[in-house]
Amino acid sequence: MTVAQRTGANPAVAVSAGAVVLSLYQYFVRGNKEAGIFVGLWAPTILAFASFAEQTRMGDALDRAMGRSGIVESIERMVQPR
Repeated sequence: MTVAQRTGANPAVAVSAGAVVLSLYQYFVRGNKEAGIFVGLWAPTILAFASFAEQTRMGDALDRAMGRSGIVESIERMVQPR
């Protein structure tokens, strides 16, 4: 069982929240506005990558459940006309 399953928290959300806190610290406390904005852009990027990974994992699980697996089958599905 992973930490996320035990605690009910997604690590990507925790890391993104940390990036927001670090961004606010850089922007307001240290007065480094450029670094604050730069770090603030990490949060949506981290969440986007986590979402992509989750969607890929779910798609792979669906393919296995439907009996479709492997790179060859994936490529064949992509090139077949609909």
